[in-house]
Amino acid sequence: MDLLPRSPGEFGSARYWDRFFRQRGRRPFEWYGAFPELCPVLHKYVRPRDKVLVVGCGNSELSEQMYDTGMCEDIVNIDVSDAVIRQMRERSGSRRPKMSYLVMDMLQMDFPDAGFQVVLDKGTLDAILTDEEEATLAKVDRMFAEISRVLQIGGRYLCVSLAQAHVLKKAVDYFSQEGWVVRIHQVAGSGDKQQFVLPVFVYVMTKFRKIPGSAPQILEICSEEQDKPMRVESAERLVAAVKDRQHYALLCSQLSKTPCGEQVSLDLCDRASGKPRYTLHVVDSPLVRPSRDNRFAIFIIPQGRETEWLFGTEEGRRQLAASAGFGRLVTVALHREHCYEGMASIQAELSGKVMELAPPGLPARQQVPFLSVGGDIGVRTVQHCDTSPMSGEYVVEDVKGDGICYFRRLIFLGNRNVVQSEARLLAPTPLPGQRKRRKDKKKPSPAELPATIDKSYLCCEHHKAMVAGLCLLGGPDPLPALLAVLVVGLGGGSLPLFIHDYFSKARVAVVEIDPSMLEVATRWFGFSQGDRMQVHVSDGLDYVARLAAEAPAQYDAIMFDVDSKDLTLGMSCPPPAFVEKPFLQKVKTILKPEGVFVLNLVCRDARLKESVLATLREVFPLLYARQIEGEVNEILFCQPSPEQRRDPTELEARAQALEGALRQPGRPWDSSYVLSDMLQAVKIL
Repeated sequence: MDLLPRSPGEFGSARYWDRFFRQRGRRPFEWYGAFPELCPVLHKYVRPRDKVLVVGCGNSELSEQMYDTGMCEDIVNIDVSDAVIRQMRERSGSRRPKMSYLVMDMLQMDFPDAGFQVVLDKGTLDAILTDEEEATLAKVDRMFAEISRVLQIGGRYLCVSLAQAHVLKKAVDYFSQEGWVVRIHQVAGSGDKQQFVLPVFVYVMTKFRKIPGSAPQILEICSEEQDKPMRVESAERLVAAVKDRQHYALLCSQLSKTPCGEQVSLDLCDRASGKPRYTLHVVDSPLVRPSRDNRFAIFIIPQGRETEWLFGTEEGRRQLAASAGFGRLVTVALHREHCYEGMASIQAELSGKVMELAPPGLPARQQVPFLSVGGDIGVRTVQHCDTSPMSGEYVVEDVKGDGICYFRRLIFLGNRNVVQSEARLLAPTPLPGQRKRRKDKKKPSPAELPATIDKSYLCCEHHKAMVAGLCLLGGPDPLPALLAVLVVGLGGGSLPLFIHDYFSKARVAVVEIDPSMLEVATRWFGFSQGDRMQVHVSDGLDYVARLAAEAPAQYDAIMFDVDSKDLTLGMSCPPPAFVEKPFLQKVKTILKPEGVFVLNLVCRDARLKESVLATLREVFPLLYARQIEGEVNEILFCQPSPEQRRDPTELEARAQALEGALRQPGRPWDSSYVLSDMLQAVKIL
């Protein structure tokens, strides 16, 4: 049976609606949900003594249910369809004496001015505003003008809508410019009975006298679970907030019907600040055969560990879901800007929301487990936050790692998923007579966290590989008597500090473009300058160019560990200018003939990476590469002469000899750091 219009414009035709209701018969047609879903919102804005006008009433039961439940009785229903008005009069009969039905065009109503406290519209605006043609917009303007005319000051226009962007924007722009208060409510879904995948909204436009001049707009939005509205600053932001909720509803609908082939990511924001509080990834594991007890679980990532490979990469999360043994796993990352009381409070806060992401077929009352590492949400203490003119916002934070170790990290908030620098913290040594903390005591407060930097420990695998590359230096002695090293990129200073401390006669020059980073390294990461360690605050490009002109062939080793601030590129380390041929030739000029140039390359663009490698080979005839396992980083060891080439056996022997020379009695050494292991996977390009 043909019940839908042949073109959207027919929604405004009285003839279409007459035909529609004659063919449909007496069965109620409910646009956008029934009374139980709308009732919680309507109760806030419709009072028992209000006189209510329902425009485009159709044969919906909404007016009857409002009357029968005592919400309101003085209700006038109008519609352009004579057929439906006759039908509704017959259906209501004499049982609702205070309610009336009239054939009337809402674009030209016969009512006197200011005769109603409420105008209720369920889907009528959506039916009229089917496009943005001039004639359609003019019709909507007449509709809004008539609604404004018949409403009293303080009256409410309640419009139930799917909130398509052009419909919402038209309504918000019109009434906010008239000085009305605009509030948007999201209506709670009705589960399996919900007619539409998209959520239903109620626009609440409250009429105020228009104040001459530019009075501030009052624009608010309420989610289905919120009682208190959230104020937004502009009509554009209000439309965007509604769009976010629509996208979320579509996502939940999709996830409830089929497994997701690709991982889905979304942020849940704090209502007060609007900032992300939780970041969720939905991971379906095809390797797991779902049963009743392993369909769905939530995994809380301990604070500070969200950048680890297992939690911070797609492949890692896939492995986590498979090893956890659940068909669908939702990982939850906690944001540093917020406080979390513990696993129980997080579970209470998230339980309702994460169930909207449940897989198909999950029983409604199924208990869903919340998992974590050892049932712990981790420890994160922000020690310092600031803004650098060059690097943007950054934080220094202490986090608890896997086990009992704590780490200090530097993170640029422009790329918050990347740890810029990291150092291990030493456990505090108790003073004489000081008791050890009882095992049953709660987690340490920020003041109790260890604060001394362990300079013997290189946290970053790429730093370990860069130091191991010093085995490539010429000469029979694995530990040169004198060693001149240039490091471009300071960060927290771990790399130059390690070289300074373990190569006792090394002279280290560090070039750092951002003076804020020197302050951070000195204050928070135990970095200090001295006779053998000097920092030059300068652009690395300019510094190398100046040295090439003034003092060539002076460094045994040159190391580049400098990030790019342009996140749109496929290469985040180094900036492109550092691997252009003219500059690389300057690098070669200041390197001794038997020296080594070590480059930390982070490039996700395969074509760009091949281009960089080709340029390096043009300048440096001998090129080794060491891929860092589980990371994008690749360490390149570049040497000026092909005669410096060493076979794998010789390279391993020199690495073992260098490690033996660096391991001195009384000097701490990380037992997991084996130089020869770092060079086993090296390949010649």
